[in-house]
Amino acid sequence: MSRAEALEYTPVKSREISEIRLESGEVVIEYPLIVRPLIAAVAKRLGGLQDRKQTKKLQLDAMGTTVWDLVDGKRSARMIIQIFAKTHRLENREAEISVSSFIRQLGQRGLLGLG
Repeated sequence: MSRAEALEYTPVKSREISEIRLESGEVVIEYPLIVRPLIAAVAKRLGGLQDRKQTKKLQLDAMGTTVWDLVDGKRSARMIIQIFAKTHRLENREAEISVSSFIRQLGQRGLLGLG
């Protein structure tokens, strides 16, 4: 996939997450923790990992929250980058690197997908 093609994809938030907005305006994302089967088996034998759902939390900083808020399932990555660059007074290339990296990291955690 070329860079130009990748920028046309639309990031979409996972349905398995919940978000909490702090008084500061920043967002905390709570998402299911994926435990590898071997680790789950060992933890269960040792008395950990009961049948309760394991979750993890990720607190976004102000810039991460800006990107998170722009992900609405309608805007392409290119549009998000352009708005982010304008909002934070960055060059488009600099914004592209930051936003693309952030989207990739959230995708690796299963918090975002591409539509």
